[in-house]
Amino acid sequence: MTKFKTWLRAATCALAVLPAVPAPAQDTAPVSAAAAPEPARPALWKIADEDTTIWLFGTIHILPGNVDWYAGPIAAAFDASSELVTEIPIDRAQDSQAVFLQKSLRQDGKALRDTLSEKERAAYDAGMASIGLPPPAFDRNDAWFAALMLTLIPLKVAGYNLESGIDTQVGGRARARRMENAALESAEYQISLFDTLPEQTQRRYLDQVVEALPTVKSDIDAMVAAWKAGKADDLAHLLNEEEDDPKLRKVLLTDRNRIWAKWLKARLDKPGIVFVAVGAGHLAGKGSVQDQLARRGIKSVRVQ
Repeated sequence: MTKFKTWLRAATCALAVLPAVPAPAQDTAPVSAAAAPEPARPALWKIADEDTTIWLFGTIHILPGNVDWYAGPIAAAFDASSELVTEIPIDRAQDSQAVFLQKSLRQDGKALRDTLSEKERAAYDAGMASIGLPPPAFDRNDAWFAALMLTLIPLKVAGYNLESGIDTQVGGRARARRMENAALESAEYQISLFDTLPEQTQRRYLDQVVEALPTVKSDIDAMVAAWKAGKADDLAHLLNEEEDDPKLRKVLLTDRNRIWAKWLKARLDKPGIVFVAVGAGHLAGKGSVQDQLARRGIKSVRVQ
């Protein structure tokens, strides 16, 4: 079994700054969204002191159509908040797409497929063909970019899209209310997380993405189902299952959670009500933001 789900977590992390995903060549229509939104009760946590309340809400970056999530404690928490905290500024995604594309270009003068072994190249070419893309489509790009695209294109065909994602919806509500927005990271920093991965790590995960192409939709379907049901531990298991690459886990998850927890601890020193919306994979499992807060003596309480 591969560690593909870890790369799927990485792919959804990049969605906030990802440029338009190319359409496959075959005539495959996306699945139509259901007319009625599906009910959901995703997880919500609270940390607080005498004059500050911070809500922690885990998001799913892409969804297949409408999901009825804005209700109950989540709606009450958001409506009461005067500040929205997100991974990157809610108005910077479009500006960052050119940087994303530029960073993805190879600097060694080689075509991506020329860096693969004969066996890897055969599997890669077959994987590209299976989703209707010409094998040379990403030859000018780094392996991490090809891996992201090979993850996301099948999801787009299956009806998943960024516009339905919770991050997009939260950002829209914040703009409508003219809420203050603070960001934990810059879009450029998130891009650098991928671009600075060692070549060996990039190649390994490209291989595993290719191997797991037939199950990418069912994998993320399971993640969305766990998120909708508020099963944070199940979601963490799905996202982090069989993780054996300590560098990737450290770069994409643990280090960031530690930095975010430090920021949240400092934010408690300033009065107010704050709604924090970050990828759900950061708010569950070993090394989560809540774990990092606990190490600093800050207790988080599950609200929903």
